[in-house]
Amino acid sequence: MTSAPAAATDPATPPAAAPRRPVVDWRVRFTALSVVWGFSFLLIKVGTDGFAPLQVTLGRMAFGSAVLVAALALRRERLPRGARTWGHIAVAAFFINALPFSLFAYAELHISSSLAGICNATSPLWAMLLALVALREDRPTRRRVAGLGLGFAGVLIVLGAWRGFTGQDPLGTVLALLAAACYAVGWIYVRRTLAGSGHSHLSIAGTQLILGTAQLAVATVLFTSVPTAFPAEPLVAVVTLGTLGTGLAVLVQHGLVADVGPTNAHTVTYVIPVIATAAGVALLGEELTWNTPVGAAVILAGAALSRSSPRAKGT
Repeated sequence: MTSAPAAATDPATPPAAAPRRPVVDWRVRFTALSVVWGFSFLLIKVGTDGFAPLQVTLGRMAFGSAVLVAALALRRERLPRGARTWGHIAVAAFFINALPFSLFAYAELHISSSLAGICNATSPLWAMLLALVALREDRPTRRRVAGLGLGFAGVLIVLGAWRGFTGQDPLGTVLALLAAACYAVGWIYVRRTLAGSGHSHLSIAGTQLILGTAQLAVATVLFTSVPTAFPAEPLVAVVTLGTLGTGLAVLVQHGLVADVGPTNAHTVTYVIPVIATAAGVALLGEELTWNTPVGAAVILAGAALSRSSPRAKGT
């Protein structure tokens, strides 16, 4: 998924505090978030038509950071303190933002935005696979193993394994799958180092984007040259990708997690590839063969199965 920065769990709300009633229904916000993140892959593709992948990602992160810094100022929240905390957030920023965002941008030089969105849907599968190895409390149940197997079988269907993987560009596909795996690495790292730290989601997310922007600024200076032109469409795509697809999306997701819980909020992962595929085909004229939607459906079914829990007896 064009994923939002992960963060530590928010401090518990005092029992006496009255619950806040959201102005906009969560279903409307969920739909808006799905559309924004689904279109992000199209925006990346348009952005790379005028700028280098690292420049697209740097612009995305910079504009996203600006949105979160403004939100922090409005809510009068401070950034976390302590070198150790900032060190952990810097690692999270690399694996959840700087590296996967860049990999997706490079991948879309070779593959369609639709395929990139579908590869993004494998992130829950990578997360489950890594959790089974890295987190002792996550046991490899039959349901989870079956979900993992089904999900990765879907990847083989998308890639056309029976015809020797000749239907897709192997380099771009590998880069997109690595990007999805990076999200999983970052989430596991955050869960082990920042969960329960007492800092708010917004303050950690804002710091994460700021540090990720700094990391990308260094990489962009080292590996790209200054753009000689700023074409309108790619520039608008990058600005939109940053302000809406990164900054505002994080705020919306934060609100959804607070209102309906992380499990319901994160089901947006299953809608993103549908939006990304529809946008790529309808607006960019990308080709869609039968195995792409079929494989995507299998991937999503596997991801859902690997994240589900068996029902308790008697319920």
